[in-house]
Amino acid sequence: MNYYRLSGYLYPYRQPDDTFKPGTTLDRAWRHYTFDRRFRLIVMDAIERVEVSVRTRLIYELSRINGAFGYAEPEALPQLSPAEYTRWIEELKKEFDRSRETFVSHFKAKYGDVHPFLPLWIAGEIMPFGCTMKMYKGVADEVKRNIARHYNVPDEVLTSWLHTINVIRNICAHHGRLWNRELGVKPFIPRKSKYPQWHEPAAIPQNRIFGVLTILRYLLRITAPHSKWNSRLVALLEEYPEISRWSMGFPDNWKESPLW
Repeated sequence: MNYYRLSGYLYPYRQPDDTFKPGTTLDRAWRHYTFDRRFRLIVMDAIERVEVSVRTRLIYELSRINGAFGYAEPEALPQLSPAEYTRWIEELKKEFDRSRETFVSHFKAKYGDVHPFLPLWIAGEIMPFGCTMKMYKGVADEVKRNIARHYNVPDEVLTSWLHTINVIRNICAHHGRLWNRELGVKPFIPRKSKYPQWHEPAAIPQNRIFGVLTILRYLLRITAPHSKWNSRLVALLEEYPEISRWSMGFPDNWKESPLW
């Protein structure tokens, strides 16, 4: 690992004059690094389950309304501009053409002379998450409301969550520092009047990773209710007691939150 990458994990130990706090060692910085690496894997595990769930809902709703190949017409994604739709469908077509998946080859061999596109439920299996997010952006508001209803939140809240999750996913995929990052794309926290559990007894922050962890925990209760994801997360935190919970946005009483 080069020094510049490691320096991000040394930063919490720096003093204003650029010297290090007494007792700082490379071993301590390395433990921050190994925690962050394992932390990213746990976060990605949750994101994968959420991504598959949302994609499934999205494909179901679009297929129900427009049919298996309706997405190949701009009318299926009315909230994309013509230029946005063209870029989206071209990207999807490229994924179709370069895929070596057996199920794609089978479809091409059997139906390729009739259908230039895959049925949407097959296309979803080779669709990058960014492409899925563009499709989600383009669907009608009614479709977004139907999807959000499954997760018991308003559609504007779910939309903001997905944008933030997409950013976190990209950080994880590029092996970026995650544990103490301040979020640039902040997720909406549901209103206190209707969703008090997001505010009391522990207020869920928008700007730190604990907010994203809470969102993932909430969604996993719906998408994977038997998952032990939260137990693995807590076990990792307990293995690294020196990691600052404050830097991650954990309130002192976070375990009292009904969301956890």
